[in-house]
Amino acid sequence: MGTGTVRTPQDDGAADLGREQRGWYFYDWACSVYSTSVLTVFLGPYLTSVAESAADADGYVHPLGIPVRAGSFFAYSVSLSVIVAVLVMPLVGAAADRTGRKKPLLAAAAYTGATATTAMFFLDGDRYLLGGALLVVANAAQSVAMMLYNSYLPQIAPPEQRDAVSSRGWAFGYAAGSLVLVINLVLYAGHESFGISESTAVRICLASAGLWWGAFALIPLRRLRDRRSTAHVAPLPGFRQLAATVRDMRRHPLTLAFLLAYLVYNDGIQTVISQASVYGSEELGLGQSTLIGAILLVQVLAVAGALTMGRLARTYGAKRTILGSLVAWTMTLAAGYFLPAGAPVWFFALAAGIGLVLGGSQALSRSLFSHLVPPGKEAEYFSAYEMSDRGMSWLGPLLFGLTYQLTGSYRDAIISLVGFFVIGFVLLARVPVGRAIREAGNPVPDRI
Repeated sequence: MGTGTVRTPQDDGAADLGREQRGWYFYDWACSVYSTSVLTVFLGPYLTSVAESAADADGYVHPLGIPVRAGSFFAYSVSLSVIVAVLVMPLVGAAADRTGRKKPLLAAAAYTGATATTAMFFLDGDRYLLGGALLVVANAAQSVAMMLYNSYLPQIAPPEQRDAVSSRGWAFGYAAGSLVLVINLVLYAGHESFGISESTAVRICLASAGLWWGAFALIPLRRLRDRRSTAHVAPLPGFRQLAATVRDMRRHPLTLAFLLAYLVYNDGIQTVISQASVYGSEELGLGQSTLIGAILLVQVLAVAGALTMGRLARTYGAKRTILGSLVAWTMTLAAGYFLPAGAPVWFFALAAGIGLVLGGSQALSRSLFSHLVPPGKEAEYFSAYEMSDRGMSWLGPLLFGLTYQLTGSYRDAIISLVGFFVIGFVLLARVPVGRAIREAGNPVPDRI
């Protein structure tokens, strides 16, 4: 690992930075549609139905000769995509820092993901293997691209602007996700009036997310600039690069302490997101239209929540604001435990609570981590952050499933997740953020 000088945001003019920041927001606008429409709403049920149509009499499909229950194929494909991303991200991150050429790598990852998503239009009949392959490629590419996208934050925003810039990026993403999801749901719900089958409507929704991703990715790729680093980092193969990244991070234990806290409370956040619809349908007896409406409400309110928490961070600092959001998450889950069955209005109230803290807690976590990254190693360190965000969120679903298995109650399962927010709160509260920033070699903002 070598050292070198890296251009900082202060070296660039305010007008140039503003132009880059506005371009940066549009990558979230471009790619969040994939997360919302494809992963959250349409692909899971549809790919499962395709796998079931290809299954044998016992309900199994046989990719590469391995017997797999058709109902598990989507989950296994997501897991495989995470493994691929975890192996690729450190390599790409180190290459981006070594060469300073993030933009070509971002373009390659974005258009690989967008192309794979667009190709999901051809996922029909019993082509479950095609669907699994496209999901692995798209999901891994999305993770790599998000890692590169996040690593621009320290370079396009001075320390005092990062909370606001990160929050606006999240708000752009949730706004795009809401807009396209509404359009998709109109097409899906009214497919007969449009003269198409339900299957065709779903495939159009999937492909449209890829086209949207590719079209709007042009904006950040035109506006973001590469900043060549003079740091010299020897390229390493495969697992050696991942190990080298981890070894380097051990030289910054306070940065690792923040990542541990983030890993814990983000595991809770991701589990709530993935299991809330199960809780609503199985425990509260709510219909699909109610659940989809709640997803939309979360998306819309997350825009306001991200912007509001960004403003709160200017007054109270990012760390205190995140800690406050973890208290709000705990209170929301506690309220969810007592929700009456068959009462959509209270489930919408729960969704509103989630939406208001979801975007802000994620946006401020990203901006706070950006202060803890040593200059010149943004992409490499954000690969570890992205792995914490996407690759390590397995303990929450496991605890949720085990609690339900032992108690037979989804209410007990949902309240069990409170521990992630309590432990995450304690771990984050113990991190001396100012000292962590100084030890990373960065200036400490007036309010952090």
